Amino acid sequence: MERVGRRSRSSGNQGDLRLRKSRRTVETTVTFLEMTSPAAQRVPAPANVKLALMLAENPPVHFYRYLYDTIGRSHLWVDRRRLSDAELAEVITAEGVDIFVAYGNGVPAGYFELEWRNGGEMWLAYFGIIPEFRGRGLGKWLLSEALAAAWLKVPERVRVETCTLDDPRALPLYQRLGFTPYERRQKIMEA
Repeated sequence: MERVGRRSRSSGNQGDLRLRKSRRTVETTVTFLEMTSPAAQRVPAPANVKLALMLAENPPVHFYRYLYDTIGRSHLWVDRRRLSDAELAEVITAEGVDIFVAYGNGVPAGYFELEWRNGGEMWLAYFGIIPEFRGRGLGKWLLSEALAAAWLKVPERVRVETCTLDDPRALPLYQRLGFTPYERRQKIMEA
């Protein structure tokens, strides 16, 4: 899920030059959702894959970029690709940011990023499954684990945003696990 509402900074590096050449505008509908209490129960792990979930403490930028790019490529995630390595390192190691990586059969299968904000809000900033693991029940389990980790911090609410560029199963999944939409906006973004 790409945070389409966040402004990105230009880094001036070679990757940024490639993005500038290929940018186009895309219209999307962004849905903002929230939960004000924890889910009643957690989703069990799927039986068809050996899973482990780990907090990535000070993840290397190259590893984060691998997760972000591999998951986000088909959904036009671009904001963090536009950051320099130094800018991205600052964001992903900031106080209040937790990144969890799911491993399936010993390799990365997905990740989620939680961001604590002032005012008692916890944002599920990024969430996604590596393409080879999609359609195997991992999304429900990983989202359930993300929510459990978020509510351990005792926020007033947990929020997430998704858009029509994300996987079409994202919005219904968020709602099934307890999120309620509170706002929708049309957005034109550079892809």
